[in-house]
Amino acid sequence: MQKIILTEKTVFVTGAAGFIGSNLVLELLRTQSPLKIVGIDNMNDYYDVSIKEWRLEEIEKCAAEHPESSWVFIRGSIAERELIDQIFRDYRPAVVVNLAAQAGVRYSITNPDVYIESNLIGFYNILEACRHSYDNGETGVEHLVYASSSSVYGSNKKVPYSTEDKVDNPVSLYAATKKSNELLAHSYSKLYNIPSTGLRFFTVYGPAGRPDMAYFGFTNKLRKGETIQIFNYGNCKRDFTYVDDIVEGVKRVMQGAPSRETGEDGLPIPPYAIYNIGNSNPENLLDFVDILQQELIRAGVLPEDYDFESHKKLVAMQPGDVPVTYADTSALERDYGFKPSTSLREGLRKFAEWYKEFYKDMPVHQDNQ
Repeated sequence: MQKIILTEKTVFVTGAAGFIGSNLVLELLRTQSPLKIVGIDNMNDYYDVSIKEWRLEEIEKCAAEHPESSWVFIRGSIAERELIDQIFRDYRPAVVVNLAAQAGVRYSITNPDVYIESNLIGFYNILEACRHSYDNGETGVEHLVYASSSSVYGSNKKVPYSTEDKVDNPVSLYAATKKSNELLAHSYSKLYNIPSTGLRFFTVYGPAGRPDMAYFGFTNKLRKGETIQIFNYGNCKRDFTYVDDIVEGVKRVMQGAPSRETGEDGLPIPPYAIYNIGNSNPENLLDFVDILQQELIRAGVLPEDYDFESHKKLVAMQPGDVPVTYADTSALERDYGFKPSTSLREGLRKFAEWYKEFYKDMPVHQDNQ
């Protein structure tokens, strides 16, 4: 493994106003300064843009507290080839973290075009820019880190999911695009000796997360007095991973790139790796929802006498969903000495407290029952 010192380097983060991207930028400013961070995000309205704007404001505040570092934000899409090439020419990033993607399994069924544009064309543009960063003998990109997803495991029966498992049977277009990212990265690592690491994230949650995720959507509905639907009659298990654990994993991986080595044939052995980042502790969806409503009551998001039972409905599985996600993180522990450890209650408590503050001016719905 090739050790990379991030201080004094330029880091390019795509999806910088996103859930994981914004938290990564904050963490790098706090712990790796001085460095230069260039962020890009298209600020699309797939979910409430005010949350993305709030995240950017938090970054601006943090950047002001670390004047020894620099933070540049570019509003644009990674699917714009000329823009990406211009960013690489202007800033010459040493480390690239590609977190920009159209997320969501269910949305990919109704809106496939945006997944092809962002997750395939956009990622291809990043790979091409990394490739040409070595032109004319330049040092170029030292490490490309990119987001994959636990969804690539599809309906694999064997658990926990290991990166050694075959992942040739995606059950959603979203999963297929993420698997495609891994294949594209492998071919570029082989052809152009680009050190790349893919990270399969497992159900990330936390403050200022994505409103399309179950815990956030449940909270919005419970607050309005609406009924929440719990899929597969509550028999889903998810490896819920708190965002700070994901970010710590990404930060460590950024600092350890796969080594460039030459094979017996004189050609590069692809400097390529894949890791799972998950909690290795799948939780039953019903238990998850129970802890969530307890923490929402504790934070004052829901009233103390909230009748939770009358607001939940057990329903069948949704297309594209899988019954269980469960990460084998032994490789991450072995190579980077890291294992996610935030408990579900601790993580949901932080989310509930953030939610209470962010939506403090919205009235709580009271049922007349």
